[in-house]
Amino acid sequence: MILIVDDKQENLFSLKTLLHLNFYEVDTAMSGEEALRKILQHDYELIILDVQMPGMDGFEVAEAVTSLNKTRDIPIIFLSAVNINKRFITKGYSSGGVDYVTKPFDPDLLLLKVKTFYRLFEQTRELKKIQSVLTDEIEIRKKAEQALQNSNLHLEEKVKERTNELLSSNKALEMSNAELQQYASVASHDLQEPLRKIATFSRIIQEKFLVRSEEAEMFMNKVISSSERMRILINDLLNYSKLSAVSHFSNTDMNALLQGVVADLELSIKEKNAEVAAGQLPGAEIIPGQIRQVFQNLLSNALKFSRKEKKPVIRIYGEIISEKKFDASPERDGHYLRICVEDNGIGFDNIYSEKIFTIFQRLHRKEEYEGTGIGLAIVKKIIDNHNGILMAKSHIESGTTFTIIIPLKQIKAVHDNSLISAV
Repeated sequence: MILIVDDKQENLFSLKTLLHLNFYEVDTAMSGEEALRKILQHDYELIILDVQMPGMDGFEVAEAVTSLNKTRDIPIIFLSAVNINKRFITKGYSSGGVDYVTKPFDPDLLLLKVKTFYRLFEQTRELKKIQSVLTDEIEIRKKAEQALQNSNLHLEEKVKERTNELLSSNKALEMSNAELQQYASVASHDLQEPLRKIATFSRIIQEKFLVRSEEAEMFMNKVISSSERMRILINDLLNYSKLSAVSHFSNTDMNALLQGVVADLELSIKEKNAEVAAGQLPGAEIIPGQIRQVFQNLLSNALKFSRKEKKPVIRIYGEIISEKKFDASPERDGHYLRICVEDNGIGFDNIYSEKIFTIFQRLHRKEEYEGTGIGLAIVKKIIDNHNGILMAKSHIESGTTFTIIIPLKQIKAVHDNSLISAV
């Protein structure tokens, strides 16, 4: 549950409506004193706190919350339309806030921050539970080892196996928590805004003051180009981070999904004079937004890495197969879908076929081909999210074929791979 604290009813109503529309459970308080009473009586995952209030102001409330063992870990986001000076922002962080948002705020950006800190708190709380269980388990093991010193080897192996499972779960949760913390750190700073200002003011300077200086205009073009590359990199990093979020699978028409991507890339396709040929793809149980991103990235790559002297031809085709193997035979009643995206572009040495899915991995200099080196890493992570496998085959100047295999039904994938959800 999220607690919103603000002395103005209209602010409470607008924030509460925004969060309700995004399926968050919300509670409200109109003063610092009421907020503290509610915090002691209920459990909250996040507090959105107005700075300027009669009686106890937001800073005093935050200091009181972080001074209590029960509530010290609840993330606090400050909101303020008046106290936007640097010293107030600094005071907000020093009093226990995790972020300080000034009004008027961007609703989408606020929701992104709420989602990040909400999930981060849940992950942290779950980590503490696991650590407590692990501590108890270690204590139990110590007592059991003393009492069962003369026991047989089979019982000793069972104890070790259980301990290793708990250690593995704890390690996986710590890694997930670290990833969320890194994402929160990037998302909490409005990286896009400074870049937009750099690009905007650079263009103004270029148009007003550098018209007669070719050298100065050249350098300014480099500034604008660099800021644009940074913007693309930030977007790609945020997209990669979002893949850790929980998403829902649904039965989806893959053909309609692919047609939408081709329509989005219409200008790039015309610019390259490319031909895109798509066969009928069977439907599957997928996360639509993520698979759309897969098609987007693979088609964009095929257009980007086309040969100048040859018309780009991209083929997408798919079939149902019997097993989760790249060389599996087609089978009408199979449980897996194999999709191939084939192009006639510049290709690459096949020894790099695994390396290209590593984040920030590039096979060409950025001066030759634009990109961040994140696109194929995103594709790989999405296919992993779908319990699938991915392969690239290529030869220099002979094009590349990406082969994707995903389950038609996700329950079947869990059964076939013997995944244990209770690890």
